[in-house]
Amino acid sequence: MRFAIVWVSLLSLFLFSGAPAARAAAKTYANSIGMEFVLIPAGEFLMGSDRGKDPNAEDNETPQHRVKFSKPFYLGKYEVTQGQWEAVMGSNPSKFKGRNNPVEQVSWDDVQVFIKLLNQKEGHSRYRLPTEAEWEYAARAGSTSTYSFGDDAGQLGQYAWYGESYDSGSTHPVGQKQPNAWGLYDMYGNVWEWVQDWYDEGYYSLSPSSDPRGPASGSFRVFRGGSWDYFARYCRSPLRGNNSPDFRYAGRGFRLALSPE
Repeated sequence: MRFAIVWVSLLSLFLFSGAPAARAAAKTYANSIGMEFVLIPAGEFLMGSDRGKDPNAEDNETPQHRVKFSKPFYLGKYEVTQGQWEAVMGSNPSKFKGRNNPVEQVSWDDVQVFIKLLNQKEGHSRYRLPTEAEWEYAARAGSTSTYSFGDDAGQLGQYAWYGESYDSGSTHPVGQKQPNAWGLYDMYGNVWEWVQDWYDEGYYSLSPSSDPRGPASGSFRVFRGGSWDYFARYCRSPLRGNNSPDFRYAGRGFRLALSPE
């Protein structure tokens, strides 16, 4: 009887202590074509710029406002590469060829085709572009400064290929610079990254405080992060860019989000 009681106690410990951990999403995820994802925790942050602290703040980055995320999500550890694009699409539109370089010269519309085919290939519908708020939350990685590493643009070359860094005349293979505190590479520079949202210059005055999805409609889509041919001020965490969803150029790519099961 004594041994039975001990066994039952151990079984209870496993079922009620171990089960939640087993159900929790893994911290990293890799798919069939080698795309790696990092789990971004639920939480909250201040989105946008404070004009009193950032002299480069633009009107569309204000007002600074608090955003909460009720659920975690995965975000690509790297920008989507040309090799990964080819594995799904069978072609490579990029100007600066390199299997491990980020794919570029892809429009927002092109990316939607890629996402549809990748979801079909993987047998689910969980791949998507991150929202604008998710992107900035992940880029900041818990920081409140201009960049995830602080306010000193002189350090940006350690984290990004951008227009004032050495040998910045093209894209470069992903993951060669330092990651941010959440293990994400090239969030600044290399290529601008399309996000899901329609663009609205005044959206921050209207944005919901919890899980914002962006405007319901618009003419332009948002992109973030700066690129190999733009100065440091364009790589700031809060900076917002926008273009027509059919626009393509050699400094525009993307990274994917993945919704947990």
